[in-house]
Amino acid sequence: MSKFSNVVRFKVKPECVDDFLKHFSDLPSYEGLLSQILINTGAQKYCGVGLWESEDAVVEARPAMIASLDMLRHMLDQISPEMGVTDAVSGPVVVDR
Repeated sequence: MSKFSNVVRFKVKPECVDDFLKHFSDLPSYEGLLSQILINTGAQKYCGVGLWESEDAVVEARPAMIASLDMLRHMLDQISPEMGVTDAVSGPVVVDR
């Protein structure tokens, strides 16, 4: 089975950046999660990247990840009316060097 990745883009309210970073730093290590990073992509803009053992591991952890996201939605600004406050994608890893 190949590795799998999930990526979520966030736009954080300026007054919430420190709390957002603390929340992300305190996330649990989900079963099957190989690594998790948070990238600062601009002023109050972040991208969370998870690398997983398999798609099944992501599916299993998804309810807990959504519950965690629900706890920080009030810290986020809308990315766009179509997307809301997050932009999430996931898929199989096709190159791993």
